Amino acid sequence: MLNPRALAYLNEVIRRGSLRRAAAHLNIDPSAISRQLKQLEEELGVRVCERYGGGMRTTAAGKLLVQHFHAQRSAEEAVLSQLVALQGVARGEVRIAVGEGFIADLIDAPMNAFMNAFPGIEVEIRMAGVNEAMSLLKDSEVDLALLYAPPVDPSLYCHIETRQPLDLIVPPDHPLLELMRPLTLRDLANWPLALMDNPFGMRQMVNMVAHQERVHLKARLHTNSVAVLKNFVRSGIGVTFMPELTVADEIQRDEIRHLPLSYPIMSEARAQIVSLDGRELSVAAQTCLTHLSQGMRFFRGDAPRLLAEQA
Repeated sequence: MLNPRALAYLNEVIRRGSLRRAAAHLNIDPSAISRQLKQLEEELGVRVCERYGGGMRTTAAGKLLVQHFHAQRSAEEAVLSQLVALQGVARGEVRIAVGEGFIADLIDAPMNAFMNAFPGIEVEIRMAGVNEAMSLLKDSEVDLALLYAPPVDPSLYCHIETRQPLDLIVPPDHPLLELMRPLTLRDLANWPLALMDNPFGMRQMVNMVAHQERVHLKARLHTNSVAVLKNFVRSGIGVTFMPELTVADEIQRDEIRHLPLSYPIMSEARAQIVSLDGRELSVAAQTCLTHLSQGMRFFRGDAPRLLAEQA
């Protein structure tokens, strides 16, 4: 039987990047971790981690053991939460990675209703771009992730997805509104442009289209903040890309207008709620997933403009 303490130590060493940092986090002597890892390697007859530079990294065998450790811990958490549920007690913890573009929709009615209905469930929300959110899931740092335009990844399981096109958003009196047709990237050449940073799904989709169209987009502003992009447009400085629902309130107040783009890949962009494939969700996480699926505008159906077009 694998030593659970050795596996926990191995996980921390890999997570922290070095034996010394893992020991500091666990508040134990580094030699205690070293002994456990050495004993684990002797029992299994394989190396589980190796030194590089000033830190440690996992071997293929170590990676397999860490995956087993996470799966074992997740299964135990799921069983414990189910036992609690059998007693009729709603408590536990759910951890969610979410992009900033979802925040207004998430924190509004859905999270309010969930926390009022289940006061015993603690919620941790971590802001993350699509790449970081996927990594957090794979490292078992979060239970669920809300992703916009994520790359295909077979290690993730999609619980729900809707079509949320990536549109161009502009000030309400912008000349591009007069074109009365789906826009191309070349239409933006004469206007100040703001872009999200590369780790975000919106930016990755724009980069993909720009590469296919052989268009060089020169941005006047780069940021990792959706709020900054909104203010850039709302103040009349320039234009940027964003899903309609991210700026739904601003559209309703006629502070921002949105225009469709002519590229199928942008009109087919998806919003998803995902978890790690094969990992059983706790009762708390499953309950939260149900609430988000039913309560968030992003996941109740496709983008409003698509529904209007169908009507």
